[in-house]
Amino acid sequence: MSQLMLYNLGHASNAGNDTNNNANTNSSMEDDESYALPTIYRCRAPIASLDCMEEFNGVESGVHCNVSTGTKEQLLTSCISSQSQRLQHPSPGIRYRNLGKSGLRVSNVGLGTWTTFGGVGGSNNEETAEAVVTLAYDSGINVFDLSEAHSGHKAEIQLGRILSRRNWNRSSYVVTTKIYWNTKTEGRGLSRKHIIESVQASLARLQLPYIDIVMIHKADPMCPMEEIVRAMNYVIGKGWVMYWGTSRWTPVEIMEAYSNCRQFNCVTPIVEQAEYHLFYRDKPELYMPELYNKIGVGLMAWSTITIGMSSSKPEEGMSSLLSRSSYKNKYSSFSWTEDETQSLYKEGSDCKEKSTTDEEPPARKYSDKLRDVCALAERLGCSFAQLAIAWTLKNDSVQCLLLGASSIEQLYESLQSLQLIPKLNTTMMTEIERILENKPSRPPMVSTLALR
Repeated sequence: MSQLMLYNLGHASNAGNDTNNNANTNSSMEDDESYALPTIYRCRAPIASLDCMEEFNGVESGVHCNVSTGTKEQLLTSCISSQSQRLQHPSPGIRYRNLGKSGLRVSNVGLGTWTTFGGVGGSNNEETAEAVVTLAYDSGINVFDLSEAHSGHKAEIQLGRILSRRNWNRSSYVVTTKIYWNTKTEGRGLSRKHIIESVQASLARLQLPYIDIVMIHKADPMCPMEEIVRAMNYVIGKGWVMYWGTSRWTPVEIMEAYSNCRQFNCVTPIVEQAEYHLFYRDKPELYMPELYNKIGVGLMAWSTITIGMSSSKPEEGMSSLLSRSSYKNKYSSFSWTEDETQSLYKEGSDCKEKSTTDEEPPARKYSDKLRDVCALAERLGCSFAQLAIAWTLKNDSVQCLLLGASSIEQLYESLQSLQLIPKLNTTMMTEIERILENKPSRPPMVSTLALR
């Protein structure tokens, strides 16, 4: 008993001495002016945190660059072998954000497979497509966007085969697809039957147990909104889909869907996929931040430039962008959609012919702005497409920007634009605004008393 008491007393005295020593050390550090605290950098890190990439660099989701030798896969082997050494970590500039106000973490850039899987202007070579998908995944991209409108069901089938061969960890990537419809399709409208059958068919083509996000492309004015939200809530409850969103919906339609979800206790949409680039800014800059703050709907952006539908060369880029844009009004919105691609070339040519006789030709006005932006990009040492990608990502409302690529060289060039974002400081953004002269603004509020 006495030995135990002596041990406790000795231990307590040692602890007291340690405390005094620590206090003396701290006081001496405060008195010593030469002692400097470690510098805390509050700027953004130049490379994504490796802690966020544990799910990508794990054993199950490791980089599988060794493919079996064969005639059909020689191209894939040569494409990936040169990138294996460089792609051990995420590409500089890759960030991970919550999509909307959900808990789903997505990379700030995603791969829009519109041109990858033989869509508009894309390649039909599955080996090349697999090389592009693998490069995107190894670079840190975890979002793969599909749409049956661009390349039919072929894209879902090819991506399903690629994901099966690569055998990546399912939790390390996000697959988004769309329920598409228009007045020319057989399954017209967004009925409960059409939604459920479309989801089941996509699951079969992708060979996946579930789809991360299903987006409804364009709202159906002939279908009750209650039926749409209940059908989406049903497929989510079945475990076939994790989240749902919208594509090319107006803010009024998104608010109507949200109100119906709250009324009938259904899962609310988390994302709207919208067009956003240098010449189309109203909806993403004026209305999407408001929807995010009010109901938690995020923004997944795309444009003809980022998906590779226009060339990086100034001359080819201007002709491609202008020809693929729909001139529906005096202030051309540059908004083109999948079901309009067949008629846009004619519309663009008609507009350019008409513009030669107008006093203020809109095509000439936009071409001048585009030429000035290309000159600014050349001064920054980048291409027009790279500047457009960096400019879009400067908007904090864009949580994911879809990039398109028909080759690994095109995707690699687009990924390099992420390093351009820090160069777009306030002075540079002001100069871009001076060139564009299209910063959107809300119309002034008009009092009802003044209208009487």
